[in-house]
Amino acid sequence: MRLTKFEHAAFLLETDGAKLIVDPGAFTSPISDVEHTAAVLITHLHPDHWTAEHLDRILAASPEAVLYGPAGVAAAADGYDITVVAPGDVVEAGPFTLRFFGGTHAVIHSSIPVIDNVGVLINDLVYYPGDSFTVPEGVDVDLLAAPAGAPWMKISEGMDFVTAVAPKRAFGTHEMVLSGPGQSMSHDRLQWATEQGGGTYYPLAPLDTLEV
Repeated sequence: MRLTKFEHAAFLLETDGAKLIVDPGAFTSPISDVEHTAAVLITHLHPDHWTAEHLDRILAASPEAVLYGPAGVAAAADGYDITVVAPGDVVEAGPFTLRFFGGTHAVIHSSIPVIDNVGVLINDLVYYPGDSFTVPEGVDVDLLAAPAGAPWMKISEGMDFVTAVAPKRAFGTHEMVLSGPGQSMSHDRLQWATEQGGGTYYPLAPLDTLEV
C-alpha cells in the first residue's frame, strides 16, 4: 500500500488498483489522477478537510466512490450521499478496511461549539485522528499521521499524543496553518516524540510518498 501526502490534512492510499482519499479540503491543491477511487473519508465538517470542488472532481472521475463521514459532515455536505460513520464502526471500501475511533473534535475555545470528528485506522496499519488527540487504545500503529499545527493545539500536546500512540513510523499533517520555519520546528518536535518509542519520523512534503 502506498501513501501520498498532499497539502494540509489530505492524503491518498493506493492498493490493488484502488484509491482512498482522506480529508481533501480548502488548503489542498486539486488532486489529479482520482480515477478508481473506492472511497473518500471526511473526518469532520471544517472546510480545511473537505470542499464541494474536491468531491465533485473525485466523483466525476469515480462515480462509484463511497463518501464516509460523521453525522456533522452529512448535514454540512447537503446534496452528497454521505455514509454516516461513528466511533466503533468498521466498514469495508474495496480493499480498504476502515475502523473508526474518537467522536469529538479537539476544543478550540470555550466559545466555539465542539463538533463531531472521527479518527480512522486503515487496514490495521495507518492511523489518523482527524482533528483530535484520540489514542487508538490497544492498537499497534504502523504509521501515524500526527498533527503538526492547528488552532486547537500546541506542540507539546502533539508530542504527548505521538508518545502515547508510540507508532513505528509517523509523519506530520495539518501543517498549512504554519509558516515554513514553523513547520520545520514542529517536524523536529514530532521526530523527537516518535523516537521516544523507537519509531522513525518522516517530514513529508506534499506529493512525497511512503510504502506501508
